[in-house]
Amino acid sequence: MAKQLQERLNVSLYSTDIQDLLERARPDVVHITTPPHSHHMLGKLCLEAGCHVYVEKPFTVTLTEAKDLIVTAERMNRKLTVGHNAQFSHAATRMRTLVAQGYLGGPPVHLESYYCYDLRDAGYAKALLADHNHWVRRLPGALLQNTISHGISKLAEFLTDDHLQVVVHGFTSTLLESIGEDDIIDELRAIIRDGMTTAYFTFSSQMRPSLHQLRIYGPRNGLIVNEHQQTVLQLRGSPYKSYLEQIVPSCGYAAQYLANAAYNIKQLVRADFHAGYGMRSLIRAFYRSIEESLPPPIPHREILLTSRIMDEIFAQLRPSPRAKC
Repeated sequence: MAKQLQERLNVSLYSTDIQDLLERARPDVVHITTPPHSHHMLGKLCLEAGCHVYVEKPFTVTLTEAKDLIVTAERMNRKLTVGHNAQFSHAATRMRTLVAQGYLGGPPVHLESYYCYDLRDAGYAKALLADHNHWVRRLPGALLQNTISHGISKLAEFLTDDHLQVVVHGFTSTLLESIGEDDIIDELRAIIRDGMTTAYFTFSSQMRPSLHQLRIYGPRNGLIVNEHQQTVLQLRGSPYKSYLEQIVPSCGYAAQYLANAAYNIKQLVRADFHAGYGMRSLIRAFYRSIEESLPPPIPHREILLTSRIMDEIFAQLRPSPRAKC
């Protein structure tokens, strides 16, 4: 396969051994897009060879591995990031600007992150459900570990305390049970507390509409970021007087949705509105951090916090008997 890709892409060399690749190609940057079990080993080899490293999500399989990679990157003075590209979409960038401008009125009081995955998608689900030796099943968190870091990382961006309280409930959906699949947890609800900030995380393969959404509530106002629709909705915290509360907000939301549509159409006309926009933005920011000696686009603290929350989720799921839907 490596030889076929080399011929198709007309590149100078190919290799099936990482050490051989590092010695012959001597790359400045390595993108690790292999299954998660190998991320720590490959990342450490590349960092110690003097490469900057971009790791596809999930960053590593455990928090311990994540810490080791980051320590190695800092020791080697190399840049290291993770492929949480949803944090660099049009909508996410606009949301971040509003937060920086003080729209929330202070630090977030409550966060809600929804990340759904449709197991009816035959392209992926069939391969996973039909193969009981699939590499996803061998992850400590199985399906959840390979998917939820996108949603968890959105919370980690706004959480500040490393000592979190996490309460988790996970179970197998009725759909999977009906086909005799009881090894995979595909429904997850988590409550996270960080000092005075609380967060809910929901992962579902069954709920409709299927959401990729972040809700942020501050002491003054709130925001809803919809990744599927690429919209940002500003929520006014103070109610209107009397019956105006039943009239004015609806008109305001309608105007905001029209403005979101106009923005998206503008980006579409400029050929700057596509599924890979977030990934391209993240990779560009990563390369700029290398060229201009800037901090990496995703702080190491956020990467570690995401790993810590995921470790805690899987630790709570393992010893508990799974509830039925």
